[in-house]
Amino acid sequence: MTRETAIKLFEGKKVRTHWDEEKEEWYFSVTDVVEILTGSANPRDYWFKMKQRVQLEDGIELSTICRQLKMISSDGKKYNTDCADVQSLMRIIQSVPSPKAEPFKQWLAKVGYERIQETVDPEQSLDRAREKPVYP
Repeated sequence: MTRETAIKLFEGKKVRTHWDEEKEEWYFSVTDVVEILTGSANPRDYWFKMKQRVQLEDGIELSTICRQLKMISSDGKKYNTDCADVQSLMRIIQSVPSPKAEPFKQWLAKVGYERIQETVDPEQSLDRAREKPVYP
């Protein structure tokens, strides 16, 4: 697993990520985030229904602010997964009624800050990799 497809942890739960080298930004698996925020047993269904609800209530098509990226699933295979950059993910989080929304936003800010520090000082990336194990 490379930095580009690293798994980040929020309160011990996995969030699949992808680093877009060209745009220099992180993309996060929306279903992973929905699962964390809602505790849903089926986050894909929750995400599907949430997109419908938001479109009816607000007239916004959440799928248009997402990208499909191939990510490794729990069965070890890669599947197209709805992913969002930080700005789009913030919009999605606003649509999820959850007490975890604010701590998750703070976590996102921390992930972004760490990436900026790594850009300024690439040695920090190596130090961080040595400190924390990467989970497959």
